[in-house]
Amino acid sequence: MTMAKRDTYTPDSLLAVAVEVFNERGYDGTSMEHLSRAAGISKSSIYHHVRSKEELLHRAISRALDGLFGVLQEPGAITGRAIERLEHVARRETEVLMEELPYVTLLLRVRGNTDTERWAMERRREFDGEVTELLKQAAADGDLRADVDVRLATRLLFGMINSIVEWYRPGRGGAASSEEVADAVVRTAFAGLRT
Repeated sequence: MTMAKRDTYTPDSLLAVAVEVFNERGYDGTSMEHLSRAAGISKSSIYHHVRSKEELLHRAISRALDGLFGVLQEPGAITGRAIERLEHVARRETEVLMEELPYVTLLLRVRGNTDTERWAMERRREFDGEVTELLKQAAADGDLRADVDVRLATRLLFGMINSIVEWYRPGRGGAASSEEVADAVVRTAFAGLRT
């Protein structure tokens, strides 16, 4: 008796493969055929889990955004002086980025070509806006240097954190731990921003 090959993919494992292919080829450059080859399953097996390629993109980006917005709900982000809350957010955003590296990488690469990408860009703007408000509050409290524009400080902080996706590779020999990277981000950024 021959056993039919079972589809051993779960929605999460299929999503992980899709994110890897999207990051490699770009979302627009990825077809369902590419995804089926990478997963080693038929296209119909993929459709058993999702309706479309864009649904995979939405799920992947949602995972990244849920992690980032989750940081804003943590006690360290909602209680205390604004500067301390801001440091907490910067540290945790860095940690989430490294924990969810392929998903956040994908989020940072969307360009607004689909409804899902436009939604993701809007959500990123919301997140950035909440962090900008924390920076403004820290400035109003007198805890941020007055000679650095808040909008510029926001861009520089996000630029430093978001650049981690370009070089951080966990598990490579000599790679810094996520805790070391988060410590360095907070020390470097806030040494220059605090009064």
